[in-house]
Amino acid sequence: MRRAAAALATLTLPACATVPADGSVFAGADPAALVADGQVWLYPTGGEGALHSWRRSADGQWQRGPALIRLDQIGWIPAAEQRQLWAPHMAAANGRYYFYYSVGPQEPWPAKIGVAVCDTPAGPCADSGRPLLDGADSANLAARARPECTDGMEPTGSGRFRFEAIDPMVFADPATGRHLLYAGGSNGSLLRVWELAPDMVSIVREVPVDQPPCFTEGAWMHERAGTYYLTYSSGHWDRSDYSVRYATAQSATGPWTYRGTILSSAGTIKGPGHHSLFTDPVTGQEMIAYHRWEGQAGDGPYRNARRQVAIAPLRYRADGTIVPVDPGAP
Repeated sequence: MRRAAAALATLTLPACATVPADGSVFAGADPAALVADGQVWLYPTGGEGALHSWRRSADGQWQRGPALIRLDQIGWIPAAEQRQLWAPHMAAANGRYYFYYSVGPQEPWPAKIGVAVCDTPAGPCADSGRPLLDGADSANLAARARPECTDGMEPTGSGRFRFEAIDPMVFADPATGRHLLYAGGSNGSLLRVWELAPDMVSIVREVPVDQPPCFTEGAWMHERAGTYYLTYSSGHWDRSDYSVRYATAQSATGPWTYRGTILSSAGTIKGPGHHSLFTDPVTGQEMIAYHRWEGQAGDGPYRNARRQVAIAPLRYRADGTIVPVDPGAP
């Protein structure tokens, strides 16, 4: 989830907005889904130096709530660094909600991940007061072999920091009861996993994880009928090769069996990716929320357009594999 400042600057939204819930639902990126008390919530990147929740109302409309956290209210981020808030994730535990967020860009400082504790899915949230992960710890990280990939994606940046601490996702492993934090971005294209402490705002240890083929960023883990599905984005965030791929395993950390692509560009819809999955509490249908560039031609990079958050059904075949999603379908 690498973002140019110019792309974020286009996302100027009112404090509260209601939009139709039909495919492409609102301007934004990197939507993380949460189902709580029978309601669906999305947490996207939205610009404006703040991160917000979006809630689906009973009539199928999406409404943006007040800011959960603001950049200028996070004391451990120096204003001189001119940071941005990206790609959040909300997790429920201990009768509360924990809001994990990315702090970028990667250079000249390392990216970081913070966490705030919230009373409800809509806040209010109080920051923990310190980074949960600091990409500076990766300066001496041993190089890891990446599985072969045919998409030609190469890690971006200078390579000073071998791991980009962005795109947090927390998974409650039903087999072990542990809460696992997945993270990793395109500056390094390295997936790492940590076990969270019961307080959800500190780390017990890093957990070894196999590297999935074609991984770039935006990992999302779910379990279905005893199989673990690791879905993730591959390619360049601002180009047509951005896509969602997946691999399966018998544990939450691999080893992986690569299964292929779920979501890719189609027609004038380009670069669909950085997704999340959820089960619709009304219909029982599993859904994928993701972002995409709309009305674009060519392979990019795309600059003078807003990315849109979109939602589509996710379906499985009888053998458990995922049916590719057509981003152009209604």
